[in-house]
Amino acid sequence: MTQSTEIGRIAVDELQASFRGGLVSPDDAGYDEHRKVWNGSIDRRPALIARCTGVADVRAAIRFARLHGLRVAVRGGGHSFPGLSVCDDGMVIDLAPMKGIRVDPGARTARVQAGVLLGELDRETQEFGLAVPSGIVTHTGVAGLTLGGGIGWIMRKHGLTVDNLLSVDLVTADGELVTASEDRNADLFWGVRGGGGNFGIVTEFEFRLVPVGPSVMAGPVFWPMEDAPEVLRFYRDWLADCPDELMTVAVQRRAPALPIVPPELVGRRVLAIVSCYAGSVEDGERVMRPMKEFGSPVLDFCRPKPFLEHQRTFDPSFPHGWSYYVRSCDIAALSDEVIDVVADYGMRITSPVTSVALWQMGGAVARIGNDATAFNGRNAGFTFNINGNSKTAEGFDAERQWARDYWSALAPHHTSVYVNFLMEEGEERVRQAYGAAKYGRLKSLKHTYDPTNFFSLNQNIKPD
Repeated sequence: MTQSTEIGRIAVDELQASFRGGLVSPDDAGYDEHRKVWNGSIDRRPALIARCTGVADVRAAIRFARLHGLRVAVRGGGHSFPGLSVCDDGMVIDLAPMKGIRVDPGARTARVQAGVLLGELDRETQEFGLAVPSGIVTHTGVAGLTLGGGIGWIMRKHGLTVDNLLSVDLVTADGELVTASEDRNADLFWGVRGGGGNFGIVTEFEFRLVPVGPSVMAGPVFWPMEDAPEVLRFYRDWLADCPDELMTVAVQRRAPALPIVPPELVGRRVLAIVSCYAGSVEDGERVMRPMKEFGSPVLDFCRPKPFLEHQRTFDPSFPHGWSYYVRSCDIAALSDEVIDVVADYGMRITSPVTSVALWQMGGAVARIGNDATAFNGRNAGFTFNINGNSKTAEGFDAERQWARDYWSALAPHHTSVYVNFLMEEGEERVRQAYGAAKYGRLKSLKHTYDPTNFFSLNQNIKPD
């Protein structure tokens, strides 16, 4: 497929005649705003941005891109680490205007359009004491998170986001609108539950809702990074027989300059265990007490709070516009050797916005058969998200190298990798994310639904 740096004004005007949303070209007001994505290190200039309002717009945009030989990037929330939702010279099919959410509290389902963000969905579902299991930063797009699998605060009790997906409406590379579910296009439904945007553009999701909140026992407890070896060994033992309702993320960083952080702690290297209990507050207080009382914490913000408040916990640490770089891996267990690496590299953190999140896996995620969905890694013990970040380009190279070195030090313990935590790392890493058998099945599925690899700006699976 060729790439074009310019699209004729007449051609754009002809598309606009059949297009309800807005078309934004490089000379238009708002172009720079609409081409921005969450990761500030990404600076790309598409030839055209098609801001879709519905299925008809999506189909028209696909037809136009094919007619003019344009490379296509698909944007939901624009939150991918490698910035795959924007491209140079080609066309961005921007789903952000598609904000429809319809909650059926009686049936405990929700229909959600592809431009919705997690916080927008949470607000609607929590009105009825319900939620879709999803991620941990509220300005993440529902679409990208879901299509990669969806790990978050209540997954150990209720499963991944894809485990609560009932159906999708999807526009294929040839512009056909299809529905996929367990009993309609079941092969495609298997693939979209973890296979990313390889098979088409999902315009609407149907989710099963689960009861959560409105209040939960949740939040972080902080220790000095120097105490990491002892805290992590206790943490490992504490988790050995924990209930599914408990979900934790171990975080390494420098204490942020927030109003709730005492000035004398700001900038100090800390280890936090951030917890969320998807059950009664009373049970959560009892289960979390041993962790809260271990050693000498320097801060404790773990308390009863609205679930909506807890979902925003990490938002200040990942705002739009900073420079983000991630390396990731799954590991089987938090062994002494892994703890030694974690403690070592935690003491090497220099940037005030660099961080590591070590996600506890297991529970309901692991009880679903590994072949049930394209998502891989259900048997992982923990998932590493190693972020080398900076507020500007200054110092970013050093943070990226720190992240690479940390990841390399863990290499003897790597098992798989979560596809949503990949940068642009090449075909072999995508294969590792799925395993050989699933990768082969996904390539065959890609051949069926996108034989020319029209949707290539993703963690790409080439047609068989």
